[in-house]
Amino acid sequence: MTNVDTQYEAELKQADLDHHKPTAGAMTGHILSNLLVNNVKLHQAVWYLKGLQSLQLKPLYEKLIQQGRQNFDQLAVVLLDENELPPSTVSEYVKYSMLEEDGRNKYFTAEQLVDITAHDYATQNMFIDRAIVLAQKETRPAMAAFLTNLRGQNNHSIQVLQAVLGKQAWDGLVEEDEDDDED
Repeated sequence: MTNVDTQYEAELKQADLDHHKPTAGAMTGHILSNLLVNNVKLHQAVWYLKGLQSLQLKPLYEKLIQQGRQNFDQLAVVLLDENELPPSTVSEYVKYSMLEEDGRNKYFTAEQLVDITAHDYATQNMFIDRAIVLAQKETRPAMAAFLTNLRGQNNHSIQVLQAVLGKQAWDGLVEEDEDDDED
């Protein structure tokens, strides 16, 4: 076995361990994967938006694509700075992403595409929140700061997308805890 093979085997073994007992690095790998798949889904939406709304929505989606690309590149650097190995193959991105792709989406209405996009950002936030907690627990303040900023960007994207749908920021995206109303 070559030195490269030995290093790669060690990486795979460590990644498996990190994903079974999540670390900030492993959780951030999921976030990076979600960003990559989200980029594909945002392109799918912008390419297939139809109707009068498409003229207004395409610039929004192009902005989301630009922001996502920038976050993807910057988050990979954060991982490298933290001595972590970001996913580096398409199969890893597919394995670690929690966003669902569907070729049928191209036939959906603009409203349906916007709704899917808002839900995708909410899904990404679940992983960001977990990674922030893990980064704080592991004393990785630079990672936690970047992820906190990313969470804020996602919140704004959700609010804008939901406004397009005539909704408040979190309408239909988060389940209400029934115990919250009880004293």
